[in-house]
Amino acid sequence: MLTKEEMPACPVATTVALIGSKWKLLIMRNLLVRPWRFNELKKDLAGISQKVLTDSLRSLESDGIITRTVYPEVPPRVEYALSELGESMRPIIRSMEEWGIAYKEAMANT
Repeated sequence: MLTKEEMPACPVATTVALIGSKWKLLIMRNLLVRPWRFNELKKDLAGISQKVLTDSLRSLESDGIITRTVYPEVPPRVEYALSELGESMRPIIRSMEEWGIAYKEAMANT
């Protein structure tokens, strides 16, 4: 997690630093729907390596954007979900989705 002093002065740069990678955004997209387990995310995010998924989840958890819940079962079950802070990013991701739809439609009409 970045300290206040390490965060960029620009608020847009701060947001990009937290969620700016392709994989973090796609993980968050999935978590907007429901909590996911690691292997479910790995299967759904075609092309992501186990290391990148692990690193991305750890980073998102460290930054307070997602939560990791370990259930006391054998074998242990772990679920990832958006935290309250992560939920606050729902409008941002929704806007990105709407823009992407509009862009695809505009390109199809050219």
